[in-house]
Amino acid sequence: MLIKYIPLNENTGGAGGFYEGVKQAHLKYDWLWLMDDDAEVTPDCLYELKPYFNQENISALASLKVDANRNILFHHRGYFNFQKGLPTQEHITLNDTKTKTTKIDMASFVGILIKDEIITKIGYPKKEFFIHADDLEYCIRLREHGQILLINKSVILHKEGSVKGTFTKKKLGITANRRPYDKLWINYYMIRNLTWLGKKYTKNRQSFYMTIIKNYILSIIGIIIYDDHKINRIKFYTHAYNDGLREKFDNKKPKKILYQEKYSR
Repeated sequence: MLIKYIPLNENTGGAGGFYEGVKQAHLKYDWLWLMDDDAEVTPDCLYELKPYFNQENISALASLKVDANRNILFHHRGYFNFQKGLPTQEHITLNDTKTKTTKIDMASFVGILIKDEIITKIGYPKKEFFIHADDLEYCIRLREHGQILLINKSVILHKEGSVKGTFTKKKLGITANRRPYDKLWINYYMIRNLTWLGKKYTKNRQSFYMTIIKNYILSIIGIIIYDDHKINRIKFYTHAYNDGLREKFDNKKPKKILYQEKYSR
């Protein structure tokens, strides 16, 4: 096994890491296998993918993703819906996992095996995203040149915490998930990137703009009711939605907005 460590001069997020990894490996291998550092392949994971290497009209193969307790992580494999306000991923179902293979639209960058010749056609992951939805965006491009096939006997383990960094707060009889101020920066990328994707791909333009307005108003109401640092939080969410609409990718902006006191010292 050959391991090549590629240090980067700055933190470019998960998206920047996948961009650089794919760029470095492109044209050197027939298939590129993408995964996070907290993913573990099971002994037969790659073996179960091998029979599909030469199948026609395939852009990528995906393993079934499970957590540390072997519960299926349905939300990491699914189907696109461009008819709603934002491009949404409809999760695979239990029935989808009972077949030998399932044609899907999207697989997260944990256990997706990409055919290298397709990369020549679509390019590299979008490094400007920094983190969040870069896999969704890349799968949209992959699907333009072939199927993404879920191989259910191929299993990959992901030790993730789906609600890590959040807590619940109750006011006016309503309980809501909130994110601490020092962890809020990560929300920016999901909002900005999904807004950008919506503007680019959603087929229902009216629904898209109505969804953006509704989500923004609900975010502001939530801040007013539940949160501290209200002015900075409102400014933060305003920039996140606006930057997605205006296609602005300043990945240092969220921390500048939220923690500018620290940066000025």
